[in-house]
Amino acid sequence: MKPTLLVLAAGLGSRYGGVKQIDSVGEHGETLLDFATYDAKQCGFERVVYIIRKDIEKDFRARLFDRIAKNFNAEYVFQNPDSLFTSEQLAKISPTRKKPWGTIHAVLCAENAVHTPFAVINADDYYGREALRLIHAHLSASEENSTEHAMVGYVLENTMSRSGTVSRGICVVENGYLSSMRENTKIGYQGNTIVSELPEGSVVLTGKEWVSMNLFGFTKKAFEGFHAYWDDFISKNNSEEKAEALLPAAASDIVLQGKGKIKFYSSPEKWFGMTYPEDRAIVKTEIAAKIAAGYYPAELWEKV
Repeated sequence: MKPTLLVLAAGLGSRYGGVKQIDSVGEHGETLLDFATYDAKQCGFERVVYIIRKDIEKDFRARLFDRIAKNFNAEYVFQNPDSLFTSEQLAKISPTRKKPWGTIHAVLCAENAVHTPFAVINADDYYGREALRLIHAHLSASEENSTEHAMVGYVLENTMSRSGTVSRGICVVENGYLSSMRENTKIGYQGNTIVSELPEGSVVLTGKEWVSMNLFGFTKKAFEGFHAYWDDFISKNNSEEKAEALLPAAASDIVLQGKGKIKFYSSPEKWFGMTYPEDRAIVKTEIAAKIAAGYYPAELWEKV
C-alpha cells in the first residue's frame, strides 16, 4: 500500500493575520503546499488529503487545489466545529469559541478519507524532500496494523522565529525512539536566550533540543489512540474557549501508555515556515534559491 499525505490546513492563522495556507510564495503563485505536495509526489506518496475549513473552500480551490488535482490524486475534507461531538457535548460548547479544536480533531475529521499508512504535515511549514522520503520509506515498510509509527524531528534553534513566539513539541529521544514529547506553546527569544513560558513558570532552553514540527507517520492503528485521547480531552475541555487537542500530545500519549512506539528520524534539510507575516519574505527567498539551484523546476506542475 502506498502511503497517503495528510495535510493540516484548517488553522486560523491568527498570528499571521490571514489564510497563510493559500498565500503565494513561488514565482507563479505557488503556495508552500504546492511545493510540499510536489515533494510528496516525487517521494512516492500515492495521494494527498487536505483538511480545511468550509469557509476557505472557494479560495482554496481557486488558488491551490484545482491546480494540484490536475497533477496528483488529491481530495479535501472539512474540519467542522461540530464534527465528532454528541448533541450533549455541542450544547456545552462556549457560544463565543472561534478556534478550531486542534490538530487531533483535524486528523480525526479525515479518518474516513485515509485508507493506508499516512504522513501528517502542517500546511505552513517547509520540511524538505528528504524528510518526506524518510517518512515514506518507513510507512512503505510498515504492516497495516503495526503499532510502530514514525516522526522526523528538527533542532529547536533551527525552527525559531525572531518575529514572535512559536509552539513546539519538545522531544526526549532514547535509542532512536521517542520517549516523551511535551507541547510548549510559547517559546521565544529573550535577547539571545530561548525561553519557554510554561504554566509552572519560565524555562531556559539550549536551542539544541529535538522538537516536533508535526511531521509524523502513522499506521491506521494510531486512530485508536487518537480517539481515546480526544474523548479524554473533550471530557475535560468541552466548554473551554481556546483549549486545543494537539497531535504531539496525542502521539506522546501512545508511547507513554504503551500502545505503540515512534521511531525518531532527523533530517539534514533546512526547515522554514510562515508563523508571522514577516516570515513570508524569508520563505519566498528560500524557495527562489531552491528554484535557482534546480531543486525545483521553474514551472512546478505540468498542468495548470
